[in-house]
Amino acid sequence: MRLRLCCVSTAGALCVLLLICGIALELTRVLQKLINNTVKQQIVLENGTEAFSVWQNPPPPVYMQFYFFNLTNPAEVMTGDKPSVVQIGPYTYREYRPMEEVKFMDNGTRVAAINPKTYVFEPNMSRGSQDDLVRTVNIPAVTVMEKFKDSILARFISDLMKAKGVGVFEMFRVGDLLWGYEDPLLKELHPLVPDDHFGLFYKKNGTDYDSYVFLTGKPDYQDFASIDEWNGQRSLNWWSSEECNMINGTDGASFHPIITKADRLYIFSSDLCRSLYVQYECDVSVQGVPGFRFVPPADVFSSPDINPDNAGFCVPPGHCLGSGLLNASVCKQGAPIIMSSPHFYQADKKFVEDIWGMKPNKEEHQTFADINPLTGIVLQGAKRVQVNVYLQQHSSFRKFGTCPHGGYGLDWSDSSPGC
Repeated sequence: MRLRLCCVSTAGALCVLLLICGIALELTRVLQKLINNTVKQQIVLENGTEAFSVWQNPPPPVYMQFYFFNLTNPAEVMTGDKPSVVQIGPYTYREYRPMEEVKFMDNGTRVAAINPKTYVFEPNMSRGSQDDLVRTVNIPAVTVMEKFKDSILARFISDLMKAKGVGVFEMFRVGDLLWGYEDPLLKELHPLVPDDHFGLFYKKNGTDYDSYVFLTGKPDYQDFASIDEWNGQRSLNWWSSEECNMINGTDGASFHPIITKADRLYIFSSDLCRSLYVQYECDVSVQGVPGFRFVPPADVFSSPDINPDNAGFCVPPGHCLGSGLLNASVCKQGAPIIMSSPHFYQADKKFVEDIWGMKPNKEEHQTFADINPLTGIVLQGAKRVQVNVYLQQHSSFRKFGTCPHGGYGLDWSDSSPGC
């Protein structure tokens, strides 16, 4: 009798416990649904919401860090040897990127804005000054040779370059190379060329901006901050396939709320002239705030034989450089610019082996975004890009050596250190 009573009591206690657990689980689901619905209502681009305030004036400091590859054997390279480079930097700039001239449209479902960017040098976070000298590719000269290689003016330009002492490799002041200088060759060729100044970020420090139309997240929260138009375009016209010309996702500064590990998040990068996607890699914690780390997988920049969807990025069509490289000349005014990850991280091994001084590693060269999954806010992140210059010999300019095909340049990291 006592045993039976004990069993009944135990079964009763177990039923009560299961009932409590069931109620707790149901309350948790209800509470989570309530939280999610509240977040969806608040994470919208609308006057008065915290999300709008953060979008309009991003609070965490953003820093742009530039590293240059200093060429140590220019004479040997011009006779066909492998280039040897030494990385210098960083040269760090605080980046200010507010949204201005904000205008809501279509019953609050879209919002137009311009996004001017200003850069202020941070000497305490830099290793060197803007007056440092670096020996690297003479991009204006290489661009001129590429542009006029089949022109009747090629011989004239070749003689002019020789008379003026213009070489393929030159010494440049860091500040000039970044923000602009009057180039003697371009000055001589004006008006055959559109501008006699050159800089990797020429006219992009407080004097230039992109214009956007964003979706606000109404009525669909998953559209939050997605780009509807960029500089008046809803698609690009640089690439050879409709898919590659799509403008997808946000600008990478924020994402929609309620993110799961299975999500594929799209980003449009005007620097890379294309859209790309990132996917979940691991859980992280930034100053105690939980987050998911999203990174672009290798497939994003793989050659078409690995990822056929990338065939449209080959310029000209069918001419593909290999995994990890993007020929951006079509969107860089014809300059032979090749984009990659720093030190050719995740690129074909041959590119790393072709240049002495390349040391790719995940910790320093991977692009990532640590995102709070509930709000979609970027807790910290780094966009890491390398600008390379493609060199090849032209019969019209044989006076300038027999340098091998290759790329030499700089890399930069656009990063937010945390909330």
